[in-house]
Amino acid sequence: MRIARFSIDGNVAFGAVEGEGPDGLVLDIIKGIPYGDFELSGTKVPLSKVRLLPPVLPNKVVAIGRNYAEHAKELGNEVPEVPVAFFKPTTSVIGPGDTIEYPSFSNELHHEAELAVVIGRMCREVPRERVKDVIFGYTCANDITARDVQQREKQWARAKGFDTSCPLGPWVETDLDPTDLTIQATVNGEQRQLGRTADMIRSIEDLVVHITEAMTLLPGDVILTGTPAGVGPLNVGDEVAVTIEGIGTLTNRVIKRG
Repeated sequence: MRIARFSIDGNVAFGAVEGEGPDGLVLDIIKGIPYGDFELSGTKVPLSKVRLLPPVLPNKVVAIGRNYAEHAKELGNEVPEVPVAFFKPTTSVIGPGDTIEYPSFSNELHHEAELAVVIGRMCREVPRERVKDVIFGYTCANDITARDVQQREKQWARAKGFDTSCPLGPWVETDLDPTDLTIQATVNGEQRQLGRTADMIRSIEDLVVHITEAMTLLPGDVILTGTPAGVGPLNVGDEVAVTIEGIGTLTNRVIKRG
């Protein structure tokens, strides 16, 4: 099931996305929030009549760096012995169609297409055999990075945590096998990244176990699983799209901040 979060007439709600094609999609509004058991209201609105929002509002986004060998290599890095985790704040999260603001403190902005895992229940110290039980679903993400700042400051908080640096969407797919999906990024229609989730160094199970050894994850929290090779520059006016097999396409445009 595809679960979207949207606004219509000033109200925010979740809905199940039904139908196919850009003109045939409708939202069946969900009663309450979608974590756990929920009911569909039967009230349906065309997707074209609503504004899609980030599909979740995470308490935290835990991102994993250098989880594809070719990506680590292209930036001159070794594959880490353990997963490299960092945070992106909630203020970095934007939705499909929202604009990415080019930060004034950077001259080298990069796209990074990623599969995002959405957590469905509060969990800590999750055993490997229970990982699927705590996952709500999957969505597309773009780990927008100020590459020059990342290289200069070493610590990644500003380089990857600035406002609008975490596009998510267009919705959460709850029924998906994430082990071998095509993931790609295009800029102005030109393909930049093309990889498969099967090439991850650490699996989703590995990542959930590793992260929850240290911290509690809450419903709606997001894990970014790393990016394949092909990351590259974004300029003001560019349209960047992340497409993941079985989920859909997340599109955003870059604007000048301010």
